[in-house]
Amino acid sequence: MRPSAPFRLCASARSSLAVPELPDITVYLEALEARVLGHTFERARLATPFLLRSVEPALDEAEGHTVAALRRVGKRIALGLDNGVWLVLHLMIAGRLHWARRQAKIPGGKRGLAAFDFSSGTLLLTEAGTQRRASLLLARGEEGLQAIDPGGIDVFAASPEEFARALTRENHTLKRALTDPRVFSGIGNAYSDEILHRAGLSPVQLTQKMQPEQLERLRDAVRATLTEWTARLRAEAAGEFPEGVTAFRPDMAVHGRFKLPCPVCGGKVQRIRYASNETNYCPKCQTGGRLLADRALSRLLGQDWPRMAEE
Repeated sequence: MRPSAPFRLCASARSSLAVPELPDITVYLEALEARVLGHTFERARLATPFLLRSVEPALDEAEGHTVAALRRVGKRIALGLDNGVWLVLHLMIAGRLHWARRQAKIPGGKRGLAAFDFSSGTLLLTEAGTQRRASLLLARGEEGLQAIDPGGIDVFAASPEEFARALTRENHTLKRALTDPRVFSGIGNAYSDEILHRAGLSPVQLTQKMQPEQLERLRDAVRATLTEWTARLRAEAAGEFPEGVTAFRPDMAVHGRFKLPCPVCGGKVQRIRYASNETNYCPKCQTGGRLLADRALSRLLGQDWPRMAEE
């Protein structure tokens, strides 16, 4: 299978990076399955020793063994070898994967982190920026892999009752609950916005105040949104290795679309900012027209903070 086309990471692409979520990880895994499953893992070449965050098993235990399985563990990518060792990659915000010819060089500069050589080609790991959050862990057997798993439920395998129990176990906002890896597996900032817009629910609604009809609507929206976007990303890749993985896509309903029209009602999409994260929502579709308070801006404006979208 031929390597992907050459890749570049420009400034505009860097600004659109975010942690790959379930749809992105699923498509990454499908691309890797077609390229490495049944092939030999030859070696890992690390440009920085800080990428490796585990001590045991040792990295050389993986070398020379056949890839026997691939799995998603939350937002992590796990490659299982025939000796029970797992290579687990967490891309975090700015890490990305690229498929290249066998024994390809690690990209120069600070963005090249590692190359993983297989008998079929080389998997390159890059990371934009300087924070170096991407990581590689090694685990031994199923028990070791489970120890890495944050424990969130698989929304496709969970029954309505299991979904409701997970969501309402603690009383948090819907946005926080959906993005908590201990509650749900693989959902992050981008797709939680899309899910809540599809469900017509406020991101700040408390989980333990959900009505049965709202719980059902939310579960349906979670499954439909993740299924739809996985299919879209799969079609976009068209059998090639997925490049351009990003959380901001022009055909999303609300995520990354601040002040742009909602595709349902035409009203302007609004946002709440907290630290480096933001929540995007449509007031008319999700909050009865009410603007949610942005902590910093609403504190600054005080009584001048508008309460309704029309203001």
